[in-house]
This record gives sequence, C-alpha cells and structure tokens, in this order.
Amino acid sequence: MLKEILINSIEESIEEMIQVRRHLHMHPELSQQEIETPAFIANYLDDLGIEVRRGVGGRGVVGIIRGGKSGKTIAFRADFDALPIQDAKDIPYQSTVPGVMHACGHDGHTAALLGFAKAVNAVKDQLQGTIILIHQFGEELPPGGARAMIADGCLDGVDAIYGAHLQSTMDSGHVYVRDGYLKAGEDTVKIIVNGSGAHGAEPQKGADPILAASHIMVALQSIVSRNTDPMKELVISIGKFHAGDADNVIPEKAVMEGTIRVFDEELRTLAGERLTDLARSVGRGLGCEVDVQIERGYDALWNHAEQVDIVRKAASDTFGSDAVIETQPIMPVEDFSYYLQQVPGAYFFVGAKMEDTKKVFPHHHEKFDFHEPAMEMITKTFAGILLDYQK
Repeated sequence: MLKEILINSIEESIEEMIQVRRHLHMHPELSQQEIETPAFIANYLDDLGIEVRRGVGGRGVVGIIRGGKSGKTIAFRADFDALPIQDAKDIPYQSTVPGVMHACGHDGHTAALLGFAKAVNAVKDQLQGTIILIHQFGEELPPGGARAMIADGCLDGVDAIYGAHLQSTMDSGHVYVRDGYLKAGEDTVKIIVNGSGAHGAEPQKGADPILAASHIMVALQSIVSRNTDPMKELVISIGKFHAGDADNVIPEKAVMEGTIRVFDEELRTLAGERLTDLARSVGRGLGCEVDVQIERGYDALWNHAEQVDIVRKAASDTFGSDAVIETQPIMPVEDFSYYLQQVPGAYFFVGAKMEDTKKVFPHHHEKFDFHEPAMEMITKTFAGILLDYQK
C-alpha cells in the first residue's frame, strides 16, 4: 500500500519535476557561485513544510523529513551547479545566462530529488526513520561541495547514502549499477618547461622548451604502457599546451596542463612520482629545467556491495529485472566519493538518452540535453530504496 501511494504521488508530480528542471536549466549558476539556486531549493522544501538547513558547508541545502516511527536515517543527494559553457540548443528552456549552462544533468538531479521529497513528505507519518535530502553545491569545481557539507554535519547520524546521475549516452529505461569502483580519482598536472630563448634561425644559441615539452608529453605515455599493471586502469592526458607568440622565435618557456585519472591509490601515487621524474629528466637532457605541479583532485568513487544490492532490488522490483544493467567503471570523477568514505552507500546511473538520435550529445557538450522522463526513474528508484528500510 505504501509503495503504491509513493509511486502514484511521484507519477502525479512528473510534470512539476519537468517544470522545475526547466526553470533551473534556464537559470544556471556556476560552481561556488550559487545564490538563487539554493534559495529556490530551500524555499521549495520550506513550502512543503520540510525542515530545512540553509548554507550548509557554505552554499548547500539539507532537508530533513522525520518519519512517524523510529528507524534508520537514510540520505539522498543531488548536485545543483552548472558549467561555464554556452548553451547552443534551440529550445524553449535554453539557458538565459550567457556562457553558463547545465551541461551535466544536475538540474535533473535536483528536480528529481525535490519530486522525491514531495512524495515522501506526504506519507512521512507512515515511515520509519529519518530521510535526509542533501542538495550539494560546487560538484563540478574542486574542492567541490561534498567535503564542506560533511564537515558541517550533513551526514551526522546517517546510516546510508544514495545518489544517482543521469547519463545522456546510456539507453533510457535502464538503471546501471556496479559494486566497487564506479568513477575514477583525479589529479591535475601542470608542467612548466623553462628553457632559454633564441632566434628561430639560430636554435643552437638557446634551449628549446617546445622541443623538450614535446618529448615530455610523449614520454609520459610510457607510464601507462610500461609502469602500470595492465589489469589496472590509468589515463594520463595533456589537454593544454602553450608556448611562444611568434613563428620565428624560440620562447623562454612552455607550459602543459593535463589530468591523471586512476582508481587504485598506490597507482595514483606511482603515476605522480613517475610523471615528475620523467618530466624533469627529459627536460634536463634537453637543456631545460622543469617544474612539475600536481594538485590532488577528487578520490575514486567506491560503491558498497550491500547498498548496491538494495539499489538493484529497488530498480528491479519497480521496473523489472531487465531494466537493471551491470555497468563498467568510467573515468570521469565525482565528489560523491567523499560521502561513501564516511558512511555505506551507493551511486548509480540512470539512462537518459534522447529519443531523437540527432539530439544525443555527451556530458559537458554545448548541446547536451537528456530524456526528461528519466527523472522519474531516479525518483522511483529512490522510493524503492527507502522502502527497503521500512521492513
């Protein structure tokens, strides 16, 4: 009976979730700059009569729904920040903020969690335990918002936590799950190669930092091919390379920036050490001095098996066993990892591929969009998870 009430309530709120999502899509805010978005979320929860904490960790919002009976405390999390990308879609709900858009689905995550909050709050007297609604800021920009919200007590007393991510390139109608590693850890890399300038016609009179940087970039790939266990995943990519301003001048300096993506912590340490050694050695061999700066980013996301089983069962019971797919780990990062370091939990994907294949674009693309009914799958899966704790 309780399940039917929750499901019916969610289905009655689908159009409202879509309206909320489109409002947020039209009014995006960058990481660590969110003002109107958390205010909108807090006001929405407050209007429902839900207890609200504002400014958690800085810009976060936490809703608290206390059930009528004693039981466990279960948290659900959604992120709400946008990206510095110009929205290139020709749609009625196109971003109204120049150079800023929701290009990763966080507007959908927020709308889904608000829809879940509305449905759960309507039956709170019948529920056991406490439901914590974590609306997180700053996920897209390290240091992120998770650690600050945790430090400010968002997980105090929480027994388990769950989160979901809409995936624009995964088939709609499916929930994708995995035990263990699901998302990689990340370190950012900056390599500064200092040479000595010279005329392009007289290179022997200088030390060419472009040549040295080019050899360094190639040499870095040997870390993956020759220093890494082939059964472990590691990616080292250089995404920025800048040097010089004239075609006939060898510059003083070349700068490269890139990323390390990895799951295993020992391999993460090894990659940083080998990168530093290689860059300095290769540069020195070509007459240049090299400064390597490695900034630690998010940790790899590790799902707890027991909680993943709860997600599997919730999705299977609601949508059928064929709707649940075991997925492979992926290299993008996610600061939900820090919640999972504190309490047991699980993070899962929900397929949200657009029906029109011409409108299917990856995350962080200027034409990114997702199949809005996928928000219903998030909300119903959350409901199934919550019901698992009502036994």
